[in-house]
Amino acid sequence: MSNRIVIVTGASRGIGAAIARRLSADGYDLALVARNADALAGVAASLPGAGRHLVLPGDVSSYEAVETVVGRVQQELGPVYGLVNNAGITRDGLLVRMSDAAWREVLDVNLTGTFYFTKAVTASMMRQKIGRIVNITSVIGLTGNAGQANYAASKAAVIAFTKSVARELGGRAITCNAVAPGFIETDMTAGLPDAVRAGMLGDIPLKRFGQGEDVAGAVAFLLSQDAAYITGQTLVVDGGMVT
Repeated sequence: MSNRIVIVTGASRGIGAAIARRLSADGYDLALVARNADALAGVAASLPGAGRHLVLPGDVSSYEAVETVVGRVQQELGPVYGLVNNAGITRDGLLVRMSDAAWREVLDVNLTGTFYFTKAVTASMMRQKIGRIVNITSVIGLTGNAGQANYAASKAAVIAFTKSVARELGGRAITCNAVAPGFIETDMTAGLPDAVRAGMLGDIPLKRFGQGEDVAGAVAFLLSQDAAYITGQTLVVDGGMVT
């Protein structure tokens, strides 16, 4: 594989930063995308590999911004081999109190952003007849969760989107898979009450919370040639919490 260029969205922290570090160590050239330019630059400075990288602040919910990002990647690095749609947000609240803004913002970033980036790289992947797309969903997209109707809906839709894209693009040797993390230690989950954390730990057979590196390993596998015959699948990385 001569083309080792991968776009990682939501790369400024947590799971996205862990994915960026793992792929850098594996020798990929990276385009890192997130809204927070300073945090993104910090992740870029910590990358362990010697490959090229671009820091591209941008809003994944704007197709104009996404096209600009993908255009820069193709111009400055080359054709895109891999795309990791990791950007995601939460706006939790009970359904009866959930505002239209809270619903739309989560869907715009988590689902529409995934659609925009996938659409933007598809034409070039089809021309080169190879590509790897990995969408980060969540076990909440499989189980649902009280107070997260918007988040659950967005992540469940990403799974269905993944299956559809896999069917459309498989004939061009482009795979599309999803990774569904469970409870992963990030700054987004650090604020949960101790009682909630203890309850969740009790439901995990491996008796530990996941790390960003656990998810990054799954993503690295799905991007690799070892996963060339895997598409349309959702790989659950949750320590056995959802069976």
